[in-house]
Amino acid sequence: MSSITCIIVEDEPLAAKVLTEYIEQVPFLELKGAFKDALLATDYLRDNSVDLIFLDIHLPKLKGMAFLKTLSHPPAVIITTAYHQYAVEGFNLNVTDYLLKPFEFERFLVAVNKIKPALLNQAEDSTTKVDDVRDYLFLNVQKKKVRILFSDILYIESQREYVKIVTIKKEYLSKISTHEIESLLPLNLFKRIHRSFIVSIKKIESYTSEEVEVNGVCIPVGRDYRHVLEKL
Repeated sequence: MSSITCIIVEDEPLAAKVLTEYIEQVPFLELKGAFKDALLATDYLRDNSVDLIFLDIHLPKLKGMAFLKTLSHPPAVIITTAYHQYAVEGFNLNVTDYLLKPFEFERFLVAVNKIKPALLNQAEDSTTKVDDVRDYLFLNVQKKKVRILFSDILYIESQREYVKIVTIKKEYLSKISTHEIESLLPLNLFKRIHRSFIVSIKKIESYTSEEVEVNGVCIPVGRDYRHVLEKL
């Protein structure tokens, strides 16, 4: 069964701790990070994708609802708050559920189970379509669409608003985010091992907990991505 990736956006340490413990009890949930304000979450989401956000409303710097409105393609959202008066606004923004603090694990599980079938089916359908139908992608390179075979790609490196795609033949520079290109790649062929690097699994020559060697190039492994190597 595929896992549902999630993050917590919560400025209260105790509330974040409770959510973390609840998430750890659910086999199909995978916590990617906890952030004490929406700006830190925004920075993370710029280069990473998740399926679900547990979002508090009263946050410093940028309120939860305002943060939600800034997301052009928001994932599923479960509001966690002590204030019931924002429920209508939350549901107008298509949030999945609205948990009033303090809430028990059973209520938490009810909320999570609302999104489980849809997200898991969507993930499986997406993987099947990409993996079984296409063996390439088209990217904008110097004002033209260039066809790049998945089998040719060695690794991909983020370079601010661009990504560098290193293949067995040549290198390409395309104006696309790391998050966007990751969503175009087959999950069974490519893995992100660092905030700035995605590698082709079949092209890995050797690895340690700190670096991966691909075609003679040593690529760093981010601390938050070491679990990826354990699953290879």
